[in-house]
Amino acid sequence: MLKRSAVLQQHHVGFALYDLSKNEEVFRKNADLHFTPASNTKLLTFYASLKLIGDSIPGLRYVEQGDSLIFWGTGDPALLQTRLQSDRVIHFLKTSPKKLFFAAGRYTGDFYGRGWQWDDYNDDYQAEINELPILDNLVCLKTENGVLTTSPALFTDCLFKDSLSRDTSFKVTRAFNANHFSYPPLVPPKDYLQRVPYKVSTATTLALLSQICGKPVELLGRKMPEQARVLYSSKRDTVLKEMMLPSDNFIAEQLLLVCADRAGLEMNAAKLMNFVQEKYLAGLPDKLVWVDGSGLSRYNLNTPDNLVKLLEMIYKEVGDPNRLYAMLAAGGMSGTLKNAYPKTTDPFVFGKTGTLSNNHSQSGYVLTKKHKTYAFSFMNNNFVSPTAAVRKEIEKIITYVHERL
Repeated sequence: MLKRSAVLQQHHVGFALYDLSKNEEVFRKNADLHFTPASNTKLLTFYASLKLIGDSIPGLRYVEQGDSLIFWGTGDPALLQTRLQSDRVIHFLKTSPKKLFFAAGRYTGDFYGRGWQWDDYNDDYQAEINELPILDNLVCLKTENGVLTTSPALFTDCLFKDSLSRDTSFKVTRAFNANHFSYPPLVPPKDYLQRVPYKVSTATTLALLSQICGKPVELLGRKMPEQARVLYSSKRDTVLKEMMLPSDNFIAEQLLLVCADRAGLEMNAAKLMNFVQEKYLAGLPDKLVWVDGSGLSRYNLNTPDNLVKLLEMIYKEVGDPNRLYAMLAAGGMSGTLKNAYPKTTDPFVFGKTGTLSNNHSQSGYVLTKKHKTYAFSFMNNNFVSPTAAVRKEIEKIITYVHERL
């Protein structure tokens, strides 16, 4: 089928299929060659989170001293996040009778991952990274009664009409290095909705927390002591599901910082990834280039052999297939695989997609009519065909595995 496919003959293809019950490879094509994995990289973040985080996500680290509550960020992505809506941290801060002090400085990385596209800065899939993210690090802009509004309200005075703009369609654009949001002199469409990353800073974090909590939050320069207490916010599996099904880049990047907190490391994604590779991924068959948590960077490189081995490790780590599949996109049913296979309530493919311009991959598990479970990784790079055409070829071959093997 691979040889007969006119679409797959036009670009670089790698495929590995592995029988989990027999612990043996069934088929391979270029499986030891390196490809740009895109969001298949989230499988690495997923595994690191399974190994390091425990059953709950830490929302804050804190100490109480006299009349003061001093707290540090953990990287927790769930705080008032669009779908997760975790508010335990806010409730804790709101109801504390003590003065609130945010001790900033744990995160030592940059606001973007290495190799990210600078010109995607205005798109909601590329929110900035920080140690205490709030509301997905996004501003929600929408029309209410014909008026363009912002949420959180902190950014209302940052929104203005650009009377010199000649844009013919309505769109809000942030200045690259500042929280200045402009829109053209057009009437906002009814039911308009756009989410734009805000520029993160300690000052913005303090202002947002103060506004949301309804009381002052001040800045304090203090290193976090080892005995700092932990306030947990959300169940880990719930957060992992919200990363994997819609392929949420923001959650993926922030989970690396949560992993660093749990491992007792400096809050730095590069150091965390090095730690995970040395401690947990040394058994992968091929060299790995891992530079971010989400796969936004084209510097990431991985092989189909690595990914099927990783899927085997994930399968064993979770130990319950049904629990695992519930955290993954399901073919024809949910997440980024919902439209990749025929609609069904009984899916046979569970996994992760990865898409960048001219690149598309699928890696996951396929269940067969003969009651077998295979791990697979199907990677496609440098194609000029429509992504839909490549996706259709993957669907044909994985469906064949389901029906015949």
